Amino acid sequence: MGVPTLACECGVCRSTDAHDRRLRPSVLLRWRDADDAGRAVIIDTGPDFREQALGAGLTHVDAVFYTHAHADHILGMDDLRPLSFIAERRGGPVPLFADEATQTVLEQVFSYTFSPHATYPTRARVALRRLSERNAVHGVEFVRIPLLHGALAINGFRFGKAAYMTDVSAIPEESFRLLEGVEVLVLSALRHQPHPSHSTLEQSMAWARRIGARQTWFTHIAHDLGHEETNRNLPADMRLAHDGLSVPVTL
Repeated sequence: MGVPTLACECGVCRSTDAHDRRLRPSVLLRWRDADDAGRAVIIDTGPDFREQALGAGLTHVDAVFYTHAHADHILGMDDLRPLSFIAERRGGPVPLFADEATQTVLEQVFSYTFSPHATYPTRARVALRRLSERNAVHGVEFVRIPLLHGALAINGFRFGKAAYMTDVSAIPEESFRLLEGVEVLVLSALRHQPHPSHSTLEQSMAWARRIGARQTWFTHIAHDLGHEETNRNLPADMRLAHDGLSVPVTL
């Protein structure tokens, strides 16, 4: 729901620490390809995507990957429009990699974009692509990591020696093998109290220890966890992420 949460007067929602102001989670991966061209891939376009893109100085997008179809992960898709116009001039629509269930929801929610009868003249120039186990974008391979979000099967992603996994309640055994050698891990950790479809901070810490990344950043954080207080009680190789965090990774 974002922090501050609407109508809440808790200490975190009233905090003056900028790190306690949290937009809905998304990640931007930037690199230069073999031709020294700048590349940009986004994972999830939530309701705050426009503000996040402005803050990151985003000027183009080469692809978008979706973890799942819940509102806090897809509702900013329409804000890809100006970026997609640039992509179209460069050679084609922006590919949106999504599983079948997520594609179905995107087509319903954004029917004015995806319907074959759509006439909206400035609709986003995007094209749905079926998510595979391995997906290449300009020389970087995005490996799908199967995860569970309650009863819902969703997707995490590994790229090089980094991995991004949000909204996790369980990690299937085979997914741990796909995470071997990860050095930078971004993993959701909602709060201390158990939740039916999200991991607690303690569960995520245990998974992080098993995965063994050099550094773990926790994301998708509810207003139950204050940034400074929580970080004081975490080991040095685990920290709460924050809006605008930039981390180098090996691709």
